[in-house]
Amino acid sequence: MKLGYNFKNKELLNRALTHSSKSADNYERLVFLGDGILDFVVGEYLFKQSDMDEGKLTVLRSHFVSEVNLCKVFDKLQLEKDVVLGKSYQGAISKAIKGDVVEAIIAGIYLDSGLERAKEFIVKNLELKTYKSVVDDNYKSKLQELIQSSFKCKMQYVTEKDENSENFTSKFFMDEDEISTGIGQSKLEAEQNAAHIAITKLFKSY
Repeated sequence: MKLGYNFKNKELLNRALTHSSKSADNYERLVFLGDGILDFVVGEYLFKQSDMDEGKLTVLRSHFVSEVNLCKVFDKLQLEKDVVLGKSYQGAISKAIKGDVVEAIIAGIYLDSGLERAKEFIVKNLELKTYKSVVDDNYKSKLQELIQSSFKCKMQYVTEKDENSENFTSKFFMDEDEISTGIGQSKLEAEQNAAHIAITKLFKSY
């Protein structure tokens, strides 16, 4: 474990590393708190460090707080051997657990030493200073974040395999309105292309 932080209250660290399959005294309440702290700290950092509009800030924040990114932090901190699982839990540690443990540790640091120390941990370990070089090509996730921050509507992809080729065609809808169509060699690629086109149509400044 390479936290770079020494807990004064070791019980907070123990709880942050304990899964519900092991004990009722587990990390779940800490995850609730850590999730809120993480969103706030990343949002505040990006707001102060850049002049991006709210759409871009939302997408960039979603990149840093995503399960995928938190899993990278978990692995970098070498936490796998320290997580306490019950005998009922089988298999490798899931991505969801990895993300939860990182959020629980953030909450633990906050409770142990306050917000400024939690900020230091987040800025360092999530590498927030690299925000200018982040390349986010997950257009489906990006589109969802942008729409949720700007509209109230139902989003849906209707994807089918083409009869006369190996390609897939995906149509993206907001409520009943068809916004875009994407084509790809897989279902996911077609949906990503549809999302990319929808972003350029709906958010021209992006």
